[in-house]
Amino acid sequence: MLEARSVALVGASARPGSLGARMITEVARSPSAPRTYLVNPRYTEIGGVPCLPNLAEVPESVDLVLLAVPDTTLEDQLVLAARTQVRSAVIFGNAFDADGGTGLRDRLAAIATDAGMAMCGAGCMGFVNVARGLRAMGYLEPDPVPAGSVALITHSGSVFSTLLRARRGFGFSLAVSSGQELVTTAAAYARYALGLAETRVLALVLEAIRDATGLRAALAAALAADVPVILLSVGLSQKAQALVSAHSGALAAADGAWEALAGAYGVHRVHDLAELADTLELFAVGRRAAGQGRAAKGTATGAAKGTATGAAKGIATVHDSGLERAHVADLAAELGVPFASIAPATVGRLAAALDPGLHPGNPLDVWGTGRDTEPLFAECLAALAADPQVAAVALAVDLVPEFDGDDAYPRAVLAAAAHTATPVAVLAGLPAALDPIAAARLRTAGVPVLEGTRSGLLALRHLLDHAVRPEPPRAAEPGPRRQRWAPLLSAGPPGSAVLFDLLRDYGIPAVRVRAAGTRAGTLAAAAEIGYPVVLKTDEPGIAHKSDVGGVRLGLAGPGALGAAYDDLAARLGPRVLVGQTAEPGTELALGLVRDPALGPLLIISAGGVFIEIFAERSVVLPPVTRSSARAVLARLRLAAVLTGARGQRPADLDAIADAMTGLSHLAADLGDLLDALDINPLICGPSGAVAADVFAVIR
Repeated sequence: MLEARSVALVGASARPGSLGARMITEVARSPSAPRTYLVNPRYTEIGGVPCLPNLAEVPESVDLVLLAVPDTTLEDQLVLAARTQVRSAVIFGNAFDADGGTGLRDRLAAIATDAGMAMCGAGCMGFVNVARGLRAMGYLEPDPVPAGSVALITHSGSVFSTLLRARRGFGFSLAVSSGQELVTTAAAYARYALGLAETRVLALVLEAIRDATGLRAALAAALAADVPVILLSVGLSQKAQALVSAHSGALAAADGAWEALAGAYGVHRVHDLAELADTLELFAVGRRAAGQGRAAKGTATGAAKGTATGAAKGIATVHDSGLERAHVADLAAELGVPFASIAPATVGRLAAALDPGLHPGNPLDVWGTGRDTEPLFAECLAALAADPQVAAVALAVDLVPEFDGDDAYPRAVLAAAAHTATPVAVLAGLPAALDPIAAARLRTAGVPVLEGTRSGLLALRHLLDHAVRPEPPRAAEPGPRRQRWAPLLSAGPPGSAVLFDLLRDYGIPAVRVRAAGTRAGTLAAAAEIGYPVVLKTDEPGIAHKSDVGGVRLGLAGPGALGAAYDDLAARLGPRVLVGQTAEPGTELALGLVRDPALGPLLIISAGGVFIEIFAERSVVLPPVTRSSARAVLARLRLAAVLTGARGQRPADLDAIADAMTGLSHLAADLGDLLDALDINPLICGPSGAVAADVFAVIR
């Protein structure tokens, strides 16, 4: 499909502006000059080129057919394409049935799959393979599409056109508007793109994971080849509709699968088109922040990673405005973009260049008397770029058109960039004020021009993050404990006491509990465990016990316990769980939720009654090691509490990490049998971490 040497255009048209006419124009612009056949029974020729009545009249089995036909005729045309052994197809239409239903899509997918046909769409714009010179689109795009190192795969046709027309400092090896991906998925295009020598950056704009296995393989290949992957994902996950009773399902539902996937493979997630464009431009130049080795799996996101020697690298910025310098510093702090701590030698070099009264530091305000602008700014940029702790340097000016023709800023940046391997960029504050001539000059010379303070700083953070790559994920095989637990879980939901035994078998400490169904049994269980005890309802279907008044803490003796049991039994039912009182500590929640595409995901968050109030959480793709678990903990704002903020005793972080690895092993063994599992709370103190409650949803 992507390197077709012969193409049939079904629905070719002589009507100006029509889909069929635009399709002819686009294919004719292909530098590879594929053999092209026009097909439409309404014409005998179009523009002097013969037009055939149907695909059966095409004198060869073509590599690719473009179907610019109404939805009502799509199925017949694809059947004919399969019968004539066409190898691939592009479907521009949305593929709706006459009644507005979507059954047609399933039928089209079956036809193409049975015939072994690749298929782009339905509901797509087509593609342009810049590296191989093939344009297969039904809409007019720039001619030529700028060539470069970015491979773009997007579910959105509007994003496809926007980026092709963006006039930014990057071009394309391949750009695909994949639409509904009825047959051929983003993963397949990504694997192809990574095989092109021209591809050095992969951009994905996706709303769903339609081939999880293929996508993971492509991301693993990109990670191994050190090809940055920039992802803009949209839409809410469709998982966990049946898991609303599980906290972990609710916490992961928004975009947990994307978060886990990105963390596992070092994918750079962006949040809008401005951040996407700035990040692509910065990476496409090819200059990288100094390499800092591999990190534990799951630690690729977040700025200010440590080097092999423990020092943290950061950015440096040069300004012509004291106020804008402060503004950039404020925004960088908000976004977690670190400034480098520059060396005394760099401070001295800057001091020698600056006008009297200006402070040599980072970020740096250079504007003094306004004399010798070019050599002054060039020297300051060069000095910062040479500092060993500076990973990237930016001239943070608005780059507005200068009415006196002064081009000192572009010349200063170009001079600095020419004598360093450190990434050098311009960080502009307002896209609408940007001088397009100056920007084009810089971009032609390989200097990125970032078109927004926020989006540009985020792009620089992605560049810093890329210096530390995660370890490639390794699949975990089920272990021997599966033989003990799979039959029990397959038989139906086990009792809560059994789930505590399950946790202990996977090395997750848990309070001692006993199940009871009578007042006498409850008192006997407490006598065995020892007072004070906790009493909880254990009635089926009550997942959030605290919400219904189903938890009583600190019951110090038989009288208090008996009264508490009578109340719970009357309101909620006789089945209860009597538990040991855990030592106080910080409450976390650990959970598993099964994503329909990726399988089990591990979630860690604040625990107890605040689990869904404090919405901060991390979602991780198992397997998890102790080191990667520690890294995940460090990224949470809760880390400050766990390490002993405001006089609290620090928690045993290794014990928490071990609980996470135990749950990861459980996921490998039994994840196919569980839709969700919640440990809430996991009470974390100086002497360890203990599970105080557990809830499961069996598949």
